[in-house]
Amino acid sequence: MRPGLLCLMVCALLLGAPAAAQTDAPMSATTQARWDHIAGELRCLVCQNESLASSNAELAVDLRREVRGLIEQGHSDADIRSFLVRRYGDFVLYKPEVKPVTWLLWFGPFALLLLALSVAVRLMRRTPAASAPLSESERVRVRQWLER
Repeated sequence: MRPGLLCLMVCALLLGAPAAAQTDAPMSATTQARWDHIAGELRCLVCQNESLASSNAELAVDLRREVRGLIEQGHSDADIRSFLVRRYGDFVLYKPEVKPVTWLLWFGPFALLLLALSVAVRLMRRTPAASAPLSESERVRVRQWLER
């Protein structure tokens, strides 16, 4: 590949990236603040460990556009969260509500920690088994071994 063509392709990608990153027209300051707050609480369903605001996955771009549309339609933050939970489940939230369905998620790590601590305490408190006294032949062998 010719260096000029490669340089032209790289420049086209770099100049096109900011345009692709923008979803729509600029938002007002209050809409932007609400969007930042909501998108920071939502998990990208593709990346799983990134917030919706920081993910570049196609689904995240679509969800950002959807959340923005809901904000501009006048829906409350709670309505938007509940809509996304109904559609994608509790996994979409970084901090899901504490309810019977999510008890394992919230309390599971603590239960495992308590279980591990109780096993460790039992193992530490266990008294060693009493050993039987040595027979006469064993004592003779130990003395011979020690005299070497």
